[in-house]
Amino acid sequence: MTEANVDLLIVGGGINGAGIAREAAWRGLSVVLVEKDDLGAHTSSASSKLVHGGLRYLEQCEFRLVRESLTERERLLRSAPHIVEPLQFVLPLDKSSRPAWIIRAGLFLYDRLSRRDFLPGSRSVRLEGPLGAGLRPGAGRGFTYWDCRVQDSRLVVLTAMSAAERGARILTRTELVEARRESDYWVASYRGSSSGRTIRARAVVNAAGPWVGDLFDRITGFRQRPRVRLVKGSHIVVPRLFPGDHAFILQGDDGRVVFAIPFERVFTLVGTTDVDWSGDASTPAITEGEIDYLLAIVGRTFTSTVSRSDIVWTYSGVRSLIDDGKSASKVTRDYALELDDNGPPLLSVIGGKLTTYRRLAERALDRLAPFFPGESAQSHDDFLPGGDLPDGDVAAYSEALASRFPELPAAMVDRLARTYGTRAEAILKGARTLADLGEDFGAGLTSREIEYLVAHEWAGTAEDVVFRRTKLGLRLSKQDVSRVAAYLAAR
Repeated sequence: MTEANVDLLIVGGGINGAGIAREAAWRGLSVVLVEKDDLGAHTSSASSKLVHGGLRYLEQCEFRLVRESLTERERLLRSAPHIVEPLQFVLPLDKSSRPAWIIRAGLFLYDRLSRRDFLPGSRSVRLEGPLGAGLRPGAGRGFTYWDCRVQDSRLVVLTAMSAAERGARILTRTELVEARRESDYWVASYRGSSSGRTIRARAVVNAAGPWVGDLFDRITGFRQRPRVRLVKGSHIVVPRLFPGDHAFILQGDDGRVVFAIPFERVFTLVGTTDVDWSGDASTPAITEGEIDYLLAIVGRTFTSTVSRSDIVWTYSGVRSLIDDGKSASKVTRDYALELDDNGPPLLSVIGGKLTTYRRLAERALDRLAPFFPGESAQSHDDFLPGGDLPDGDVAAYSEALASRFPELPAAMVDRLARTYGTRAEAILKGARTLADLGEDFGAGLTSREIEYLVAHEWAGTAEDVVFRRTKLGLRLSKQDVSRVAAYLAAR
């Protein structure tokens, strides 16, 4: 079946593809996005769950990237306060860390590369009180600074929702089969779960992440494949290693930095690694060597004893980066936009980070602007869906929501507020008791919430629900997850 012409076909439903779809829709373009799996199913949901400026990028003199990241960090705090929250980092000084004067100089520069509307500046601290609780002896002092944590896969979904609310068509579990240039258009065919379709697009954006190079096997008429470096990063999740709401930034013997971050209240997230990758990007997995590396850093830093048997979850993702010839840990995290205008334009996106996706999308559409002379650039520094909290205060909103639904478990209402923001009211509407929300699958997950995720957030499988739209899979039993799967299959 052949569909009507569209302005822009985007291939890839990670953060970059979703961001470009949103920007294009805001500029008045007709947009179709195809994603072969779920939104954010791969790299974008395998991050360290941070919105940050990239303190370590200063060592590579990537000042523009850091400044841009810090600016975007503030924007995200303002536009999505329900899924982005401030996080204090503690950087202990010990024999393995960088010299104190280097760290002090880096933090001084970090504080001054962007205006800080929400976050405090860095400072030197003694680690004999609460900030040092859980640490092994040896780090008597250190530094603190602030960045943010983020629900990464939800950031992708909310960005796609914003694009869809402006008219973009988001097609998940839909794979590009081929694309070829014909006169002033791309003629592209794609296949979903039931049937194939053909579409004519004035431009194509290749935002396929780790498949950005492989996608050229399905494209006819391009000039040159982009040079891409694939790097795998892995994380482990263990029971809480230390009290408090702060995180730690640690240094390995190889000079790399590793984060230890409070995660889902009762866990600690530790990562990431950087390993060159050449396998199937769909199924990356942590290696024994990576586990040893992360556990060694945990063991020499914290008093808690952690072994392999304590690991409750691991995940890995593959990033497509610009191949600049550096080691895996030092290769730039900046992005490149490669335009092939030998006919209707093909724009390929290489690299990028969660934090800077909005700016990347702006630049992508600016590159394509000459091909769409009628587009109208509009300001859209607005809220992502659910982010319109009074005064941006998610804690106050959660408390107010709990008072409106006093018969519901307060912990469940709080989770919904911190997951969906003001859209939580669509889930809770009319509910007086827990039974009003339908079947209870455990950990506060109800059929009402699942129905919302299917109707509004493209959820189709149990994994979509319990690991990408939420992290309830860490609390649910295998039997509970099977019940979720059965419920979705029976709809």
